[in-house]
Formats: sequence, C-alpha cells, structure tokens
Amino acid sequence: MKNEINIDSWNRKEHFHFFSKFEEPFFGITAELDCTHAYKESKENDFSFYLYYLYLSLKAINETDEFKLRIDGNKVYRYDTINVSSTVLRDDRTFGFSFIYFHEDFNQFCCNAAKEIDHIKSTTGLQLNKNSSRLDTVHFSSIPWISFTGLTHARAFGKDDSVPKISIGKFKTVENKHYLPVSINCHHGLMDAIHVSDFLLKYGQYLSGRF
Repeated sequence: MKNEINIDSWNRKEHFHFFSKFEEPFFGITAELDCTHAYKESKENDFSFYLYYLYLSLKAINETDEFKLRIDGNKVYRYDTINVSSTVLRDDRTFGFSFIYFHEDFNQFCCNAAKEIDHIKSTTGLQLNKNSSRLDTVHFSSIPWISFTGLTHARAFGKDDSVPKISIGKFKTVENKHYLPVSINCHHGLMDAIHVSDFLLKYGQYLSGRF
C-alpha cells in the first residue's frame, strides 16, 4: 500500500523541485556503527550475521518515514512497507539481484531470505524481472571483503531513480569492538543528512541490542 504526498502543501516542496532538476540528485554518506552486540548474538545463537544486519537495517528503514518515500513520474508516494533487493554472490563469482519481503518476525524474514538466496544461487545472470523495478524496496549490497570509508554506485542518469542504496562492508575490530561500515546513497529531493542520521541512529541502536 502507498499514499500520495500532496507536493503543493509539502514542507519539502521547494527542496523536491530543486534537487529533482539535477543530473545527479543523489547524495551519499558513509558511517561506522558498533555491531559488537549483533555479531556476538548471531554467533551465540547460530544464525547468519549477514541476515541479521540486513533485517535490522530494514527494521530501521521501515521506521524512518523519509526512507519510505519514492518518486513515480511527477508524484511522490509514501509506502507502508519497504522490502529489499539485495545482491547475492554465486560460486562462480557472479551475482544476481534478489527480492526479499520484509517481515517483522526475524525468523520468518530469514526463512523468506534463505529461499530467495538459494534460488538466485541456482540461476545465472542478473535475474532482472518485474521485482527489479519495484519502488517499495531498497537496493542493498554486502561487501564483506573490504572495510571501506567511502563508496560510489554505477548510475544511469537518464533513468528516473529514487530508491535508496545501502552497502555494508567488512567490519573492523578496535579494542575488542566491531565496527561496521555503512554507506547510504539517497535522493536529495526526498531527504537530507538529518534524515539519514535518524536512520543511522535507529540502526545503531538495533545493532547494539537496544530495541
């Protein structure tokens, strides 16, 4: 489900029109979040750390209104629920795009994700399909080999795009604490740095076990 935003009465009306004229309306922020608790919990309970931080990121996204806004034509909509299109690495070192529905229950989310990941691993190519162009999603990638401090994305500037892109890197350990690099790229017409900060605050709290 989605609801249309009345742009004329929206407090971001001028921001939206201003940034929507840019050839590149996206901006990016990279931060490090303490993931010590989440990593320890995943190991102690024998579940995937990747799926856990993916789930927690979606939980934070679905509680941050600006991350639920999307542009469709000349209109802006707020979606009730945001799902995820995540890259899945195969044994032959290629990747495919998955589509995973968000579920508030972590075990159900893991079940959905595991089925989709297994499916993508059994295929070839990018797996572009009708879910690839869905707006009720975020584009997510895991880069577990590199603890990056910055990141850019390949972008088709001639194509309308308002879906946030989130990338997670290899965590680094400092004085027995683990820190996860998180890159966020999003449309400046829909949000500003303060809204990315809102998301990062929620995400950091969940990674630290504060629900």
